Amino acid sequence: MWHRLREWLLQGADHTRRQAAEQPERGQRWWRVMCLTGLDYFSTLGYQPGIAALAAGLLSPLATVVLVALTLFGALPVYRRVAHESPHGQGSIAMLERLLSFWKGKLFVLTLLGFAATDFLITITLSAADATAHLVENPHFTDALHGRQVLITLVLIALLGAVFLKGFSEAIGVAVVLVAVYLALNAVVISVSLWHVVTAPKVVTDWTHGLTAEHGNIFVMIGIALIVFPKLALGLSGFETGVAVMPHIQGDPGDTEERPTGRIRGARKLLRTAALIMSVFLITSSVVTTLLIPEDAFKAGGPANGRALAFLAHRYLGSAFGSVYDLSTIAILWFAGASAMAGLLNLMPRYLPRYGMAPHWARAVRPMVLVFILVAFLVTWLFDASVDAQGGAYATGVLVLITSAAIAVTIAARRARQRHAMVGFGVIAAIFLYTTAVNVAERPDGVKIGACFITGIILVSLLSRIARSFELRVTDVHLDDMAARFVRDIGHRRIQLIANEPDRRDAAEYRDKLQQIRADHELPAGEDFVFVEVHVSDPSEFESELWVCGEVLHGRYRVLTLESPTIPNALAALLLHVRDVTGQRPHMYFEWTEGNPLRNFLRFFLFGQGEVAPVTREVLREAEPDRNRRPHVHAG
Repeated sequence: MWHRLREWLLQGADHTRRQAAEQPERGQRWWRVMCLTGLDYFSTLGYQPGIAALAAGLLSPLATVVLVALTLFGALPVYRRVAHESPHGQGSIAMLERLLSFWKGKLFVLTLLGFAATDFLITITLSAADATAHLVENPHFTDALHGRQVLITLVLIALLGAVFLKGFSEAIGVAVVLVAVYLALNAVVISVSLWHVVTAPKVVTDWTHGLTAEHGNIFVMIGIALIVFPKLALGLSGFETGVAVMPHIQGDPGDTEERPTGRIRGARKLLRTAALIMSVFLITSSVVTTLLIPEDAFKAGGPANGRALAFLAHRYLGSAFGSVYDLSTIAILWFAGASAMAGLLNLMPRYLPRYGMAPHWARAVRPMVLVFILVAFLVTWLFDASVDAQGGAYATGVLVLITSAAIAVTIAARRARQRHAMVGFGVIAAIFLYTTAVNVAERPDGVKIGACFITGIILVSLLSRIARSFELRVTDVHLDDMAARFVRDIGHRRIQLIANEPDRRDAAEYRDKLQQIRADHELPAGEDFVFVEVHVSDPSEFESELWVCGEVLHGRYRVLTLESPTIPNALAALLLHVRDVTGQRPHMYFEWTEGNPLRNFLRFFLFGQGEVAPVTREVLREAEPDRNRRPHVHAG
């Protein structure tokens, strides 16, 4: 039974990138995928108007107009460029990854992944918490469910996890129905509410008088709106999800992995359409909720807290319609976690396993779902299933990712020598930097939570990298013609290789090395040897292909040259390949590495060199458990 459970959990963990390429996903029309990302984006209408009213008060409509302007003229152009630069779902993180190499790049990516995890995981917990609020505040259930918000939220999150454990193939179809119904109901609620605003001029008059009394003239109001709009940043939440789900978009018949033109065009339509729809709903919802709902109702414990539009639905359209609206809101908020989970499952496996910073099972969907759901349980318990308490962390994650995207496209435009684009994106990046800084200053808890995610990801990643240090880590071995000839020539007799750390590469170096190996191991003078030299490329990389080049130096010394992130793993992979090609167990001779063993191990872990002989043997031992088939390692 345990074996079957393990097999079910780890299904897909051993799929290589080549296998994935041989089985491409069947794409969906862009508007259907828009509904998938819209689960996250559009569902923020469930809580965004209430949060905006709490943050900006009577200025909520003006602050929302500023937010919409930033959406259409800032975030939208940025992510249209991201979709072009990174069409395989990695988002702006992949663009920034290319700017930094070695460990700096890896740590930077891990930091951004920490904020991405904050964004997506808080999307799951915050949406479920707000779904619970709509359920508990419904007049039919208030008495029975009040005080059980945490339990209900945990159940909703568990149900979301169950959907992903079973399979997610029909999610887009469900998303289309949920989004269509939810937007239609919101259109009804907002239209009716606007009618009440139009037919009751006193409402508008009271609002304008209140604005004048609080803030004076219009210029002061605009200035304050520009200052407070960062508090409304949750309304920008759908863009990162939009590019994360790009692999689901159907491309043109002539699309290739290198140039998926149709997919990029579909993604841009998705982003533009979603932004326009959301902009209309954001402005109109902020107007009706600010004008028609008393300010006290938005506060914690108030009937409009976290459910402003639902409050209006019950007030103006009756309990029956209000309950239908609540049900639709609960469904889309609950399923909004699906788009966030899809983003996590698409994003994390693209980086952590490739860096060696996740165990093998991280390539499988189901174990990762269980990990994310358990983390979501913890977050829900820590925040007591409160929408308001999680808003800061959510906004921080969203803003950091959008800011990093703006910086990435600015740099991309600069490298492409597109001066006007560079200036435009630079201005957008500066605005988002300001917005992020203001949000962090107002709600520092968001950075603290993001820091917890970052710390957790870095610690788990480094521990995983250490635990996996002795894996073979070479996906394939390629020999050029000369290297293959060397292997054929020595394959019919005792195969003897000398591991050499290249220095001057003159004749004296190879002569002295050969004499030393013969003396240390008491080998006869007539023995035939081939030198092996490894040039370390980027030691922060984990898996790589191994390319082996053969050359004859100084007319007599045969040398196999390798390039790899680590010396021991490359040597072990070569030995196993030579064994498989020739059918003989090769011998490799080393010098012992001088110095402290711990320091040498750290050199190996960080820089790909250090304790070469013992680590090579350990890699061979893990890769080939059978001692009778394992290549020989000699150190002296």
